[in-house]
Amino acid sequence: MPIKRLKIVDVFLIFGLCFITHFMYEWFPNTLFSIFFPVNESIWEHMKMLYTAIILAGIFDYVVLKKWIKQTNNFLTSLFVSSILSIPIFLIIYLPFYYLIGENMILNLLCLFITIIITEIISFYVLRANDFKNLNYFSIIGIILVYIVFGILTYYPLPYDLFFDPLMEKYGINTYNI
Repeated sequence: MPIKRLKIVDVFLIFGLCFITHFMYEWFPNTLFSIFFPVNESIWEHMKMLYTAIILAGIFDYVVLKKWIKQTNNFLTSLFVSSILSIPIFLIIYLPFYYLIGENMILNLLCLFITIIITEIISFYVLRANDFKNLNYFSIIGIILVYIVFGILTYYPLPYDLFFDPLMEKYGINTYNI
């Protein structure tokens, strides 16, 4: 399987995983899952959904790359770059529409799908680049640091629209209003 085909499969895999990761905390509410999966309907918590879906798809990619493609240069860097860039890319695409017309499920899904396509294109080019060597090790640290930030902002969200859950009228996982 060529890398290009793998990245096309990844677009649909990540999109599907987003639906599963969206509900994981609701199905299995616990502290560990609160770090990896959305705990409410705020825009920020949905960034966890996308980030985690990309990381989970990376496990599939690693197996495929090792078994059939044999080329894993920059795998971790590719995974980190695509997952971390998914956050600002989604926000840049989504927020103008959100503030202009409000919540719209079709538009949300379209923005999500476009974001995944863009990040997988970036991932493709990082995978095909010359070996980044030590940058791959720093990518592991980056992935972990992002989850630490997610955990902190889940329990101590900032008082901004991005962190506000309009359905429950609260911030983060807290049961009180800020």
